[in-house]
Order: sequence, then structure tokens, then C-alpha cells
Amino acid sequence: MRVMTYNLKGLHMSARAAATVVRSAEPDVLAVQEPPRGLFGRARMRRFGRAVGMEPVVSGHGARTTALLVRDLPVQSAHAIRLSWRPGRTRRGVAVAQVDGITFVVVHFSLVSAERAAHLDRLLASVVPTARTVVLGDLNEQPAGSVWTRLTAHLGAPAAPTGPTFPSSGARQRIDAVFATPDLVVGPATVLDGPAVDAGSDHRPIVVDLR
Repeated sequence: MRVMTYNLKGLHMSARAAATVVRSAEPDVLAVQEPPRGLFGRARMRRFGRAVGMEPVVSGHGARTTALLVRDLPVQSAHAIRLSWRPGRTRRGVAVAQVDGITFVVVHFSLVSAERAAHLDRLLASVVPTARTVVLGDLNEQPAGSVWTRLTAHLGAPAAPTGPTFPSSGARQRIDAVFATPDLVVGPATVLDGPAVDAGSDHRPIVVDLR
């Protein structure tokens, strides 16, 4: 199973370039952060899904800053979780789905450390299983941070090693990640780059093969 995580920046840059990046990677599961939102956000996400040959199984509503798309795999369950919110900050959510027996949890954590910690508390307490699970997305924090440490402890395995993912042009920070429980075999993780990546978003996507 090929898994990809990609912050699309609301498709405000080049949606065509972003679609080219996804099609070239051919993922079976695509975790999205910053999907298009607003009145036509879900329709734009469906249109993007058609462009890359995938189906959005979690998009809009409570998922807010996350979405999950799947290509030709059985989906046992799929739902969105709203996270707590304070006025003046971004309304955030989590996309959760069980795809071919594996639980995927798509996250897009806050820029505010206290809010990141509070949201992670909720996820670890009631959302993130400790078997056959992949947690992936934009952590808005580099590997020395507490989110990385706590996810590693909870899942029992560190994140798949990668290079920096942000910004897309001349990346310097590693703030996107893929974590998987030890009962899943994780192949090498690849951070994509190139002209289409630079044009499609301000993040570089990560691609990982799972068994």
C-alpha cells in the first residue's frame, strides 16, 4: 500500500501542479492537510480527487483542515473529528478512516504549542489505536518537539525518517511526518521535490510504502 501525505495549501497555488505531483506518486491513500474550504471546498476536493483518480472518503464538515482520499481499496469506516477551538485561531479537525484493515489518522496540528498539546491529548486518549495504525500529516513542529516524542511513545515506533519538507522551495524544516505502528512494515520514505512540487504547494509531500 502506497501512502502519501500532502499539505495542499487550500489549492491556492497551482491545483494542476499539485495534481501532477499526486498522479506521479500513484498513492493508494492520500492524506491531505489544508484542503480547500468554504462554500465550494468539498466540491473542489471532489474535483481534485477526480483529477488524481481517487475518491475523498473524509472531506469537509468536522474534518476542517484535513481530508483523506483512497484509490481502489476497501474502506471499512470513515469519519471526521472536530477539535477544540478558540476565537482568533484556525478551526481544526482530524480525518480518520479504516482502509483495508489499517486505521489512518490525518492530522494538521496548530502553530500554537499549547493547542498542539491539547489536541494531541484528545487524540491519544480516544482516537489513535496502538495497532495497525498510521498517523500522518503536518505537525507544525520539528522532530525535537513533544508531539513527535509522544506519538513515538504511543505508537511504539518513530516516524519514518525523511529530509526537510517545508518550504517546498529550498526546504529547511521537517514538519510533516508519517508514523506507523510496529506491526506494519514501513519501506523507505521519500520527500518529493521538483518544479511541480514548488508550484503546487508550500510543502513537500512524503510518500511511504507499507506492508
